[in-house]
Amino acid sequence: MALRSLLLETVWEEICGDRPVTLVLAIDQGTSSSRGIVFDMAAGRILGVGQRPFDLIFPRDGWVEQAPEVLWNTTLEACRAAIAAAGVAAKDIAAIGVTNQRETALVWERASGECLHNAIVWQDRRTAGRCQRMAADGLAERVRAKTGLVLDPYFSGTKLAWLLDEVPGLRRRAVAGELCFGTVDSFLLWRLTKGRVHATDATNASRTQLFDIGRQQWDAELLAYHGIAPALLPEVCDSAHPFGVADAEWFGADIPILGMAGDQQAALVGQGCFQEGAGKCTYGTGCFLLANTGAKQLSSSHGLLTTVAYRLNGRTSYALEGSIFVAGAAVKWLRDRLGLIDDAAQTEAMAQATGGDAGGVHLVPAFTGLGAPHWRPDARGTLTGLKLDSGPEQIVTAALQSVAFQSADLVEAMAADGAAIGQLAVDGGMVANDWLCQCLADMLARPVQRPGCIETTALGAATLACLGLGMDAEALRQARGAGQTFTPAMAVAKRTALMHGWRRAVRQALAGVG
Repeated sequence: MALRSLLLETVWEEICGDRPVTLVLAIDQGTSSSRGIVFDMAAGRILGVGQRPFDLIFPRDGWVEQAPEVLWNTTLEACRAAIAAAGVAAKDIAAIGVTNQRETALVWERASGECLHNAIVWQDRRTAGRCQRMAADGLAERVRAKTGLVLDPYFSGTKLAWLLDEVPGLRRRAVAGELCFGTVDSFLLWRLTKGRVHATDATNASRTQLFDIGRQQWDAELLAYHGIAPALLPEVCDSAHPFGVADAEWFGADIPILGMAGDQQAALVGQGCFQEGAGKCTYGTGCFLLANTGAKQLSSSHGLLTTVAYRLNGRTSYALEGSIFVAGAAVKWLRDRLGLIDDAAQTEAMAQATGGDAGGVHLVPAFTGLGAPHWRPDARGTLTGLKLDSGPEQIVTAALQSVAFQSADLVEAMAADGAAIGQLAVDGGMVANDWLCQCLADMLARPVQRPGCIETTALGAATLACLGLGMDAEALRQARGAGQTFTPAMAVAKRTALMHGWRRAVRQALAGVG
């Protein structure tokens, strides 16, 4: 570790000593697209954006995959487009920060860098039976105590075990040290450095269900249970760290990679939630609420997760997290499967047209199961309360309201576990919708703060890279633009009635699967 850091420090002096330290490239590799964003961090503004969408692969019911080469190629294309749009040269970029979809699992050859199976996406439910067997074997409490996580197919450890069992020859080659396992950050780091570095950061490691978050190391008992060879696993580093150097072949100049975090933790950093009690919620494909609990590992009794918020200078900060599997994905479903909208932006006007009244219609978007606080991978989506006068506007309104209802469930669970949030910071593509932000404030019964730059996931990755450059966190926070606050305006009785209707719909959805 020390030797590699020294070598990278030398490389930094050689290739970047005279570069301005304000320009940072953020790589934001997500579930439905890969993006690159060039930030001028001193001014707190975006200079250039590149984005490349791609499709998911659904081999069977509940299975969700991605093509690894698509992840890699769209990442390169998006970053090159961002640099071009910014009107800068790669040699002017001081550092790269990486953020990623967290629990998606890949295995590749050390010699060639080629993946041996499609990436298994965090939404994938194929290991539900394996999780049930772990529970039957009495592992649930030990897993929670060590990793902070519940037994659910969401996490990447059981995905890796499935690959080792199901792909011929994989387990033998893993034991021989011929293979690498990683989440998307590790895979991109390997490719960017041309196989020189196999590493991850503590936030991504904490989402594998193989990492002891208290001891900050891979857990031997869990590895042995799954038959996972330690040689498969990446080195775990701080979130701001000299990870390696992106080779000049990719962008035109060598660029140090100095920051890395899973997407939700990156958004926490991007929102400036460094204080205990600060909370944020990101609304993208899914919805993820994190509350910073500082050095305390709070144990949830309400279906929340204990996770690593970030690790800086060897010191770990923790968070409670509530995970909702479907948020923006419900809007995509309205567009792509039902044809009720042509564009996500239409949902705001349609919800306004109903006056926020879905007419008793409720959508429980459990298309890939229900996350916190229920953790029911067997649940499936339901649409209830339909009447003859129910139309597209009511269904669209119900879809947006489902996001606010689920968020309210998470905030209440957080408070019950000792992590009460006052004002909630929000980000992600969905919060460009003013109607949704007001709905969130009403259903959460607390102010909702939308930042001036809603690209906080990418901003968090850039911030970590800047911390790796030695910049001050408070100065970076002050450089962010002012946002907008939405305050609750709904009567208590109406909010109570809406939440009652939502919870009745959830009970119906759960009853439908026994």
